[in-house]
Amino acid sequence: MAKNRFTGKVFVITGGAGGLGAAIAQEAGLQGGAIAILDTNSDAIDSLLINLRSRGIKAEGRAVDVRDGNAVTQAIGELSDALSGIDILITAAGGSLGTPRDMDDISDEDLGLVLDVNVKGTYYCARAVIPHMKKKGGGSIITFSSIGGRSASPVTGVPYATAKAAILGLTRRLAKEVGLDNIRVNAIAPGLFLTDRLAEMFGSLSEIEQNEVIAGIPLGRMPEIRECIDPVLFLASQESSYITGAVLDVNGGRLMSN
Repeated sequence: MAKNRFTGKVFVITGGAGGLGAAIAQEAGLQGGAIAILDTNSDAIDSLLINLRSRGIKAEGRAVDVRDGNAVTQAIGELSDALSGIDILITAAGGSLGTPRDMDDISDEDLGLVLDVNVKGTYYCARAVIPHMKKKGGGSIITFSSIGGRSASPVTGVPYATAKAAILGLTRRLAKEVGLDNIRVNAIAPGLFLTDRLAEMFGSLSEIEQNEVIAGIPLGRMPEIRECIDPVLFLASQESSYITGAVLDVNGGRLMSN
């Protein structure tokens, strides 16, 4: 991909200091973007910033819990000032966050955590970046849903499925709200990408359950991380300039929606 694809563009990536978020940050930076990281892990942020800057990528970061709307707004403002605006938001913070899968094991605190980080966190971050995107004449927001929010997943529980389904509604309504401001809002719905946390969850399944997951993928294999990064950056780029309010399924055919 062209190194100058995102020259002059500023990314905000939530959950960006580890796993998939960090991989997206590195690739977006290598393609010319300036990178702003929001994450709760200060050490991981510092490590990633060193890595990005060593490659000549302009990068900043803030340690923020996306459940705190005021803190998100403040951090986004600071990052916009430091990097001369915001063009692209990728809301990768979320997931099942180590909570149990089965109903009998899920506490009220587990439910609140998953809904708050995924749904409220996505909302707060979108709300915070939109004024900055309007000043620049537009932008692109990519939210993270999941195959687990589109169908019944054997890997994750009810709170996760609920949160990821809610993000689809948030995405569509927000796209309608800000379309005339030239801000596009789309969701990506990955299948089972085995980042560290999901690899642990997948490994905890029985052999029968694991085989059922693989057997349900028409491509017959688990994906590489790159196969999620590239679709995200497609939605971030001008290559998708007439796409908004859409959900892009990236699951090897395991779910084929109408």
